[in-house]
Amino acid sequence: MSMPIAFGLLVQTLYFIVDLYFVGHLGDVALAGVSTAGNLFFFVMALTQVFNVGCATLVAHAIGRKDPLHASEVYSHALFYGIAASLIISVFGYLFGHHYFSALAATEAIESTGLTYLYWFLPSLAMQFILTVVSASMRGSGLVKPFMIIQMAALLLNIVLSPILITGMGIFNGMGVAGAGFASSIAACSAVVMGIMYIKRTPNILKLNKQKVTPNAQIFKSILKIGGPAGSEFMLTFLYMAMIYWALSQFGTDEQAGFGLGSRIMQALFLPVMAIAFAAPAIAAQNYAASKMKRVFTTYKVTTIATTSLMFILALPCIFFPEFFFTPFSNDPAVIAVAATFLSYVGFNFVPAGLVFSYSAMFQAFGNTWPALFSTLVRVGLFSILLVYFVTQTDMAITTVWILSAATVFLQAILSFVLIQMTLKKRLLKRAQITT
Repeated sequence: MSMPIAFGLLVQTLYFIVDLYFVGHLGDVALAGVSTAGNLFFFVMALTQVFNVGCATLVAHAIGRKDPLHASEVYSHALFYGIAASLIISVFGYLFGHHYFSALAATEAIESTGLTYLYWFLPSLAMQFILTVVSASMRGSGLVKPFMIIQMAALLLNIVLSPILITGMGIFNGMGVAGAGFASSIAACSAVVMGIMYIKRTPNILKLNKQKVTPNAQIFKSILKIGGPAGSEFMLTFLYMAMIYWALSQFGTDEQAGFGLGSRIMQALFLPVMAIAFAAPAIAAQNYAASKMKRVFTTYKVTTIATTSLMFILALPCIFFPEFFFTPFSNDPAVIAVAATFLSYVGFNFVPAGLVFSYSAMFQAFGNTWPALFSTLVRVGLFSILLVYFVTQTDMAITTVWILSAATVFLQAILSFVLIQMTLKKRLLKRAQITT
């Protein structure tokens, strides 16, 4: 399951990286503006993660209990909430987006550029809710490959449209950063259309009941209970990124552009590990519901070894050759220097971050993501407090921000390890004793 999920995550990130590639050649102001706007992607991911974790876990548990009818009910009712969320995020984005940029942008030029990009990129963000409900429900039932193909087609469309709409071609005049957002929105909308067409024409264990695409308080509460903490984790990540952009606004355009570029490359490198972490909950949850405790523990062990091994391999080029990743995206030496320095520092926290991913996956499989939320809250809270303190010091260096980030990830990994050990003893040992 991990390969199709890895591809899906890669596509989501490549939407933004494709924009960065073409926008980067428009200058550091355009790059900083798009990067700042891109942080809102974490805000949307926080909200979609509620559906992603909630739907996938509930469907996986229902399939594990041999109850496809309830799995289809979860899918149908969740789709209603996905559509509603898409409409709400669109309204809020167009009405209040300017407040976000006025608070975080280092200059008025960055604020104006970022806002222009956001207005054209919002439809793409809104479509993520519907896509997430469909893909998460299907993933919970074990079906992921068809959506890999759909996402590939949408990505190719985005790659074709981006240079045409950004820089212009033939009779088409370039739209600049607006073209980048517009290309992503067209591609995302096409993915929704293709997804709906596939579901309509293909028989599956999950059946969409149009009469049940309505509110359902019980299912909504279950989705929030399981997915809420995981969504809150991404919301904390959004706040963490926003805090960094705020701190970098004290420096200038190059610093914000460099961090935006560096953080996106880091996310792309994380994709193989996130794929394993995203696949593990569905496998472990079905075995847990079927009381196959040995398989649950094996999933935990394999996931932990795989994530840490991959993270170690990925960390090496980041620490020793960070400049390699950034030359295709920018010709500005100052921007590349900031991005490379950032990646060389955070490369040291790749392995502990891999541990956090694997622990969070198991919390999700057990249907209790509160421990993962708690560890993230401790990390982001401590980071924010220390960052505010150092920003008030007139001689703060930008590397201080990267050191704080790396140190707090190590702390989160230690805390998450303690919490997962407590959970494993409680969930696996007791249930194994009952079944025997």
